[in-house]
Amino acid sequence: MREAFVRALSELAADDERIVLVNGDLGFGVLNGFIDQFPSQYVNAGVAEQNMTALACGMALTGARAYTYSIGNFPTLRCLEQLRNDVCYHHCNVTVVAVGGGFSYGQLGVSHFATEDLAVMRSLPGMTVVAPSDPWQAYELTRQLHARGGPAYLRIDKGSAGVPAGEVEIGKARQVSDGADAVIFSTGAILSEALKAARALAGGGISLRVIDVHTLKPLDTDAICAAAADCGHVLTLEEHVVVGGIGSAVAEACAEAGVALKSFRRIGLGDSFPDVVGDQAYLRASYGLDAASVAASVRQAVAN
Repeated sequence: MREAFVRALSELAADDERIVLVNGDLGFGVLNGFIDQFPSQYVNAGVAEQNMTALACGMALTGARAYTYSIGNFPTLRCLEQLRNDVCYHHCNVTVVAVGGGFSYGQLGVSHFATEDLAVMRSLPGMTVVAPSDPWQAYELTRQLHARGGPAYLRIDKGSAGVPAGEVEIGKARQVSDGADAVIFSTGAILSEALKAARALAGGGISLRVIDVHTLKPLDTDAICAAAADCGHVLTLEEHVVVGGIGSAVAEACAEAGVALKSFRRIGLGDSFPDVVGDQAYLRASYGLDAASVAASVRQAVAN
């Protein structure tokens, strides 16, 4: 997804000299092409993410279209005060790009797990929150975020859901697998686990509808509530804590719309810090976020 983002930003920068990429001193393997092509539209702020965000905000206030770029928690949680008081309060054209969503940097431990970021970022007034499931989505949504303007968060994952390219639009959820027995809403590349679970369940006679909620804010409440009402059994899946992420967003939407559900289950991390390290697939399995765990949750929901 990083390459897809950089490709989209490079194309945009060629036509819009207002674009500036502010980097937290990392990712040069993927950014070198942009740096070489647009040296006057690139700033390395060093390992100083709060300053990076304030710098991007100042540039935006003078007419720039600024993008900050760093790993997971660093351009989000570390910079929360700057994002709230500088970027969002002034509704600046700053897009925060976090590479390594969820367990992407699983071998580096909890300091590099981006597992609370969606909850924090969706709470900020005026912030658009997008988590693509595939590289083609990262490319398309980067372009759309630029056209949309304002404060935005683009959460890039290491993985890919493997969904064929199609239409994608900010604020519009996408159904990627049909089913009537239950529906699961997912965000980011962990959508791949939901799709694997749907295929496994089909062999046992359970049809699982899978919906890709690539945009958490603005949320497609109409599509979510319609699918929830149609299927009755509702699950959510996220590589994130269950508090404040897609599980909370879907629950809020259904409750406010008065949707009568047969069951509701959130699949994600609980109220504790993960204390296991390993690659992304290993951590998903360790914390019950893999396809086998998803399938088991669906079977239990449908059976009750």
